[in-house]
Amino acid sequence: MTRRSFLRAAGAATALSCATPWAALAQPNAQWPARTLRIVVPFGAGSGNDIVARLVGDHLARALRQPVVVDNRVGANGAIGAEAVARSAPDGYTLFVTTNTTQAANPALMKKLGYDPIRDFAPIGRIANTPAMLVVHPSLPVRSLQELIALAKSRPGKLTYASGSAGTLVPAAMLTSMAGIDMLHVPYKTIPQGLNDVVAGQVDMMFTDMATGTPQVKGGKVRALGVSSLQPVAALPEVPPIAATLKGFELVAWYAMYAPAGTPEPVIARLNREIRAAVDSPALRERFAALGLQPVTSSPQELADFGRGELARWGQLIRSAGIEPE
Repeated sequence: MTRRSFLRAAGAATALSCATPWAALAQPNAQWPARTLRIVVPFGAGSGNDIVARLVGDHLARALRQPVVVDNRVGANGAIGAEAVARSAPDGYTLFVTTNTTQAANPALMKKLGYDPIRDFAPIGRIANTPAMLVVHPSLPVRSLQELIALAKSRPGKLTYASGSAGTLVPAAMLTSMAGIDMLHVPYKTIPQGLNDVVAGQVDMMFTDMATGTPQVKGGKVRALGVSSLQPVAALPEVPPIAATLKGFELVAWYAMYAPAGTPEPVIARLNREIRAAVDSPALRERFAALGLQPVTSSPQELADFGRGELARWGQLIRSAGIEPE
């Protein structure tokens, strides 16, 4: 082999070795999706988070022509599920439908957090907003928030309230702080677990997400006293805003989709298009309305900007409510 031939062959081999990793990375993206997608939900089955993930997952399965499974990773106020996603391969096959609890509140609620809500995730798009709803067991002798506050003041430290996420804990802490009442907190791993004990009369009350609580209110299992939005919710228009009694009381939680940081941009863009189509569909909007959810869409960048603002906002709310990190 001549020196020129050798150099030519070596150059070709070098170019091939440099190109091969990029080709290997690009090839799965070109074929994506080629297998089952997994949506991690950091809260339990039957929660509003779970319901929203399954509704969006059904649309994705049809649109992408691949199975979509929901993987409930429950515990540590959603941190277990969030950490699992943060450590997953950024290949477009692991998705995260979650809430403000993991992405905005946990840094202020937990002393040690095994993930970074900004650095470890690629935003895809917003899905819905939900106020919290205060519900009580029907045996509690109150039919309004004013009556509940009066009862709590007459029985300091005796009434109990459940929580199953930051979206249900923080409004309860706001209520006790703003109303000047003392109640006993009973934490649960998930909202449905806490609500089941309210229905059973084991706990007096709780703030629940609308998707979980609305069927129980309509079924007469619990009594709704107020919602944390400034306006009534269409699904339960007779339930007044808490702000009508406690001026300035407002807290709206939200659902959004993320992927592990580093997920290819074309995959993020396709997923964003599909969840926009899902949320804009009449069928899903009708389902959301029945559950008291407000459909919301966004671009990935809009979700990124929104998330940074929410991280600061929820931190301030938690500190103002006097909640100490654990």
